[in-house]
Amino acid sequence: MKTHFDALARTAANHVPLSPISFLDRAADVHRDTTAVVTGQTRRSWSEVRDRVRCVAGGLVVAGISDGDTVTVLAPNIPELFELHFAVPMTGGVLSTVNTRLEAETIAYIIDHSDSRLVIVSSDLRPVLEKALSLLDSPPPVIEIVAPNSKSAQSCEAGGKVYSDLLAAAPIEGNYLPADEWQAITLNYTSGTSGRPKGVVYHHRGAYLMALGTVAAWQPAGRPVYLSVVPMFHCNGWGHPWMLAILGGKMVFPASNAPEHLFAAIAAEGVTHFGAAPVILQMLAESDAAPSAPFDPPLQAMTAGAPPPPAVLERMAALGMDVMHVYGLTETYGHISQCLPQDSWAALPPAEQAEHRACQGVALPMVEELAVINRAAGRPTPRDGETQGEVAIRANTVMKGYYKDPAATAEAMKDGYFWSGDAAVVHPNGYMQIRDRLKDVIISGGENVSSVEVEALLYRHPDIRTAAVVARPDPKWGESPCAFVELREGAIADEAAILAFCREHLAGFKTPKSVIFREIPKTSTGKIQKFQLRKLVKELD
Repeated sequence: MKTHFDALARTAANHVPLSPISFLDRAADVHRDTTAVVTGQTRRSWSEVRDRVRCVAGGLVVAGISDGDTVTVLAPNIPELFELHFAVPMTGGVLSTVNTRLEAETIAYIIDHSDSRLVIVSSDLRPVLEKALSLLDSPPPVIEIVAPNSKSAQSCEAGGKVYSDLLAAAPIEGNYLPADEWQAITLNYTSGTSGRPKGVVYHHRGAYLMALGTVAAWQPAGRPVYLSVVPMFHCNGWGHPWMLAILGGKMVFPASNAPEHLFAAIAAEGVTHFGAAPVILQMLAESDAAPSAPFDPPLQAMTAGAPPPPAVLERMAALGMDVMHVYGLTETYGHISQCLPQDSWAALPPAEQAEHRACQGVALPMVEELAVINRAAGRPTPRDGETQGEVAIRANTVMKGYYKDPAATAEAMKDGYFWSGDAAVVHPNGYMQIRDRLKDVIISGGENVSSVEVEALLYRHPDIRTAAVVARPDPKWGESPCAFVELREGAIADEAAILAFCREHLAGFKTPKSVIFREIPKTSTGKIQKFQLRKLVKELD
């Protein structure tokens, strides 16, 4: 039955499509002369960034980019990539940032699969792009972001298109918000660690809510100084470029992600916040460039990826870095849960605090439901910290779907949830803790073994720098844990010593039966490639 409430219409006055590009105009007004980006000796204010973005968007329109056109960008974290996070969506186009460490064949696949209409590339990555384009029958046109003193600058001047051509265009005018907030804003490809990468489609509404949700969850003070470490090709830098526009923050681009360069940037610019994978945190904690005294006030760090070992969190706390672990996937725009510290934790010993902080915690404010579900029984698992289920998410920050793959989209979103493929438990306090990827759970003699639990213990061994655990076929138990380790420089621990250490702290069925000493393969974002380790184990057996 219709009511008087139903008679009230949705109009242009009371319903505006949500899009993170709306944050930029406000930033240019409210934070007009505040520094937005810093790279080397270059500094630009928010008003300057807004003016540049509007010109770049105008140049893209002249280049033929309009609604639904994919614009591929192959570049490291540089100010131009930051600008393109606003400029491409202003045209109605879809930004597709590509992992800069991929080989030419996969880059070619992504360009072709995404139906890219234009590729923008930084000078340093032009060679691998040219190799990728040579593999395509109809490669799209290219615009180069020319680095200072680049060897390719002369060839560009001879007729090639460059980023400054976009800047020279007349600025885009009028209302550049999308007609529909469900319209695609970015296309992010999964890492492709096994098989072909999938194209994950984000929409304007989700990106807008991701930025706002991060502000509410992380609670950064006004105008934070943010160190650009998280690659913007990875979940659009966790949505942080758009978040900074809300706050009028400053994004600092370091010379590299080497610890000495990160510490130098922190000191020079007064960095207050950054995001990074656990491997970066470990590098910082163990670097000779680390300051002798802890940061005061503490530096706020957000980390995601594999659950950080408590030992790493302990070292970061000693350095004066307040680390908040978050959890998410490419399909959820990045982080959708956070380990929000409780006041009661402050009285606990450092090691116990670190154990609590290694959880993945509770849903961010923009997430409607974060559940751990026993799929066979069709209900949530009990809050006992022991019973495992699969993490399922329902939120506006779940992808539209996989590009040109309706079957995979339907499979991922059965029964009204996005199914993560991650196994987790829920503790009595309601905090979720990831135990493993479902495919990484080791079943030894009928008992489930969490590789994450075994890895956390291995990280406590003083001689171990990096550890990963996978299943290895076992004639008696079916499979057993196999540990891969990287030792610290000068360390002398052998297999017998490490196994003895594990037996002291783990149940027998959880204790590795073998240890392999070697460099552990990782993705460009620091994630350990366990599929490579499983392959190595099969070759050994």
